[in-house]
Amino acid sequence: MALPGYLLSRAVPSARAEQIQPAGIDLRVDEVHVFMDEGILGVRDRILPRTKALEPRGGWWLLGRGFYKIVFKDIVEVPSTAIGLCMPRSSLLRMGAHLSCGFWDPGYRGRGEALLVVGNDKGIRLERGARVAQLVLVRVEPSSPSIYSGLYQGERVGSVPR
Repeated sequence: MALPGYLLSRAVPSARAEQIQPAGIDLRVDEVHVFMDEGILGVRDRILPRTKALEPRGGWWLLGRGFYKIVFKDIVEVPSTAIGLCMPRSSLLRMGAHLSCGFWDPGYRGRGEALLVVGNDKGIRLERGARVAQLVLVRVEPSSPSIYSGLYQGERVGSVPR
């Protein structure tokens, strides 16, 4: 069962009224990065590529066709009784861009990341703070006996969004 948006405001404490949707809550973009080198994902090894943050000009990024890492502005706190699914807002899709997010386990807390793919040959303009994704929480039944404690737990919680 997906939780209604008004209940998700507890999972995204910084959310503003315009972010709350009937069946989810919108997440805002705070950073856009380009990839600097290759990533490695093996059976035992995981080496994430270095990235470089792009500075917006006048509060906007002008993004050409390509792949970008984005960092969300909002801290997400997935309850221990739910999982988080993140999908692109339809406006992003309608302009020729797509957003891919990972699965957020029960208990995850942090300012997550996603992959932004710009397929539009003309590019897109993206404003810092724009709502780019919708988070949906789905209740886990029966509740999970454990919560997330992996590498990304607490990511960027101490950093202050601009």
